[in-house]
Amino acid sequence: MFAVVKIAGQQFRVKEGQSFYVPHIEGNTGDKIDFTEVLLVDDAGKLTIGSDITVKVSAEIIGERQGDKVIAFKMKRRKGFRKKKGHRTVYTQLKISSIA
Repeated sequence: MFAVVKIAGQQFRVKEGQSFYVPHIEGNTGDKIDFTEVLLVDDAGKLTIGSDITVKVSAEIIGERQGDKVIAFKMKRRKGFRKKKGHRTVYTQLKISSIA
């Protein structure tokens, strides 16, 4: 059984027991989260799409991790103008505990 869930504005295909990273979600390690915005469910070859879905996906927060460093560098030649900014996006690791 798998489901397509909308998490933080992105769609993820999830199965029970799967662990994956999503954009930052508020919460502490060990917290349980329920996702009610389920877009598609496949139960042994039977697809359910749209408003017919009454399934809820439960997940547990495992931890957080920072992504790779992204640098935005602007420069205008011969003007002495240089601007350098960087950031590292925070991701939350989730583990799907149940699809019910």
